[in-house]
Amino acid sequence: MSGDIASMSFEEALAELERIVKGLEGGQLKLEDAITAYERGAALREHCESKLRAAEARVQAIVQRTDGALDTKKIAD
Repeated sequence: MSGDIASMSFEEALAELERIVKGLEGGQLKLEDAITAYERGAALREHCESKLRAAEARVQAIVQRTDGALDTKKIAD
């Protein structure tokens, strides 16, 4: 995955992915540009999915203690 993608937040990556999809759907890109955009879009999709998996793991780690307060479980990295 490209270094600049790895440093993106979920929201940044999703916004760029949406722009790429619109560009590809528009059908106005030259073939080579469309292929490059598709490859970047695939990397962005992978990055977004990874961020979502990490967020889901954090949410699932939240537990309620016996006193009713919320706490987090230690998640393995």
